[in-house]
Amino acid sequence: MAFDMKLLDAIQSKIDENWLDPEPYRDMFEALRLYEEEDFDDAHKRNDALRIKITKAIRECDPQYCDIFYEQYKRCLLFDAPHFFDAYLLYLEIDRPPKDRFYQPRRRVLKPVVDALQALVDDELDEAFVSMPPRVGKTTLMLLFMTWLMGKFPEHSNLYSAYSDVITNSYYNGALEIIEDPHTYNWAKVFPNAKIAKKNKQMETLDIDRQKRYPTLTCRSLYGTLNGACDCNGFLISDDLIGGIEEALNKDRMVAAWTKVDNNLLTRAKEHAKILWCGTRWSMIDPIGVRMDLLLNDENYRNVRYKVINLPALDENDESNFDYDYGVGFSTDYYRRKRASFERNADMASWNAQYLQEPIEREGALFEADGFKYYDGELPPVEELSRIFMPIDPAFGGGDFVAAPIVYQFGDEGFVHDVVYSDCDKSITIPLLATKIIRHRVDRVQVEANKTTQSFAEELREELRKRDYRCTITTKPAPNNKSKEVRIFERAPDIREHFLFRASGKREKSYELFMTNIFSFKILGKNKHDDAPDSMAMAADILDIRKNRVEIFQRPF
Repeated sequence: MAFDMKLLDAIQSKIDENWLDPEPYRDMFEALRLYEEEDFDDAHKRNDALRIKITKAIRECDPQYCDIFYEQYKRCLLFDAPHFFDAYLLYLEIDRPPKDRFYQPRRRVLKPVVDALQALVDDELDEAFVSMPPRVGKTTLMLLFMTWLMGKFPEHSNLYSAYSDVITNSYYNGALEIIEDPHTYNWAKVFPNAKIAKKNKQMETLDIDRQKRYPTLTCRSLYGTLNGACDCNGFLISDDLIGGIEEALNKDRMVAAWTKVDNNLLTRAKEHAKILWCGTRWSMIDPIGVRMDLLLNDENYRNVRYKVINLPALDENDESNFDYDYGVGFSTDYYRRKRASFERNADMASWNAQYLQEPIEREGALFEADGFKYYDGELPPVEELSRIFMPIDPAFGGGDFVAAPIVYQFGDEGFVHDVVYSDCDKSITIPLLATKIIRHRVDRVQVEANKTTQSFAEELREELRKRDYRCTITTKPAPNNKSKEVRIFERAPDIREHFLFRASGKREKSYELFMTNIFSFKILGKNKHDDAPDSMAMAADILDIRKNRVEIFQRPF
């Protein structure tokens, strides 16, 4: 017998008439449980909407109804938990104090990752890549994901691998804790018919419901015994397959790691198993990088559905991405101090890899922090000032950056006192450039011109004309007889020797991003952005420190 949709409409009308009465919500939930048999997707979609309304009612209702509404909220959440990872995460710890929960304080940041994992389960993706900074919850999220998979698909065989036995052992023990501790976690309530059939801590294997030849979960390090250990038809999760900087700096070790992955790890996965890659992006040739390159560039992998999620420590505004609720994350100040430490130790490559998820091949890095000159933000006496100029590497947005250092020239030294560094549309960057030009009383501006940016200088002139400010604005095309990388390389000694930059801690957000772009530039390989170092090469040209000098001397004959 078909479900009577008029029943749902009638109950919804009662909720709309008096949305602070808990009784219609209870009726709606019971109706949705019956409706699920006929239309699973719509029933759970409506249940999700019901949860949202209940949450709002809890905030506004008479205190005597709060507990009733809250219990109904929990029932709705449990209804979704076996099927939807986000709901599972919320329900799993719902009886813990909010500050002690893992997911709820981190949900607003980790939700995109949770959605990608759900897409894998729903067969909308085949592989996913997740990269985040250390200690923000990546491995714990993967652990919780595995406990959900084991309850949801107990007949599947899953494999978890990391670079060391210490990590795999911790992962295994964490899975046991979640399943076996009903006082802290609600796993048994989500999967009431599931039970542990066999566990082997020494072998790091775990079976749900029945003992199988290939266990529900097998944990192995990349360099452990993988052959015959698991025939993975569920999920293969690789988590930090590179141990750290020492391994990342050794190309032979990186090649050996991929060989292990390709010959030992991936061969454990059946054709339709889902693959999840997690870890710090140390190098372009780390296992994640090699796999990404295959999926992107090899036509044999063109039908593989995959998604890449990179969550850096700091966002485009130089603010922390992981300033979680209840103080369980990391603040903007924490990451800025971390960055300053890496900069002082001349290891911005490690900062970019660990915290920005941008692998850097160190032998290609052209600039290092300790190779630059710095000042505390105080300029020399104005009487010694020669001029103030601004080179502009223009862009119209769309991912490219306008880069423009504002240089105060004293003799043969240039103090980079301020910068414009923005990937916004020109409707924002041109007024911003004009504001900086007027504020600093810039007397010379040079815009690098090409076919796509030739109008940029004219629009800047017009903006300054509207503000009644005059200065010399020239355009100069980039040399067509050498590449941008070569130009930057040739001017690198002059940038190091003749320019002073604001010291760490004396910079605004855009200035910090400008410096990060300089330190990440490399001669070998590809540069995602090279706008800041290119603008500094232009600045070195303007400083004209290589000009011929005229001297008076006594005739030698």
